[in-house]
Amino acid sequence: MEKQKYYVQMGSGEISRVKYHNNDEFVIYATEEDIVQLREAFDEANASGIRTFFRAHIPIVPYHNDSSNDEYDNNMAKAYKLVHDLGNEQTKAHIADMGILENDT
Repeated sequence: MEKQKYYVQMGSGEISRVKYHNNDEFVIYATEEDIVQLREAFDEANASGIRTFFRAHIPIVPYHNDSSNDEYDNNMAKAYKLVHDLGNEQTKAHIADMGILENDT
């Protein structure tokens, strides 16, 4: 399968083949299968984030004992790793400088 150029905005979970406004936080080259994996990581992080929102309104559950927070962090780390692996040199350097993949190496 041929790789295509995509623009990725991590905060919104946007993946686009068209560059507009500020959707070009990261540039990746990916197959359709790669994009499905990245979309799944974003969707799973979003679902975990929603569960975390509701947990935040229950004061008897401490933040550090909330599995939804861990799920969110793990899914975002998965997304960042995919973007790093699929990214151009600038994307790879930026994510490496962030230091968020250090636990993976």
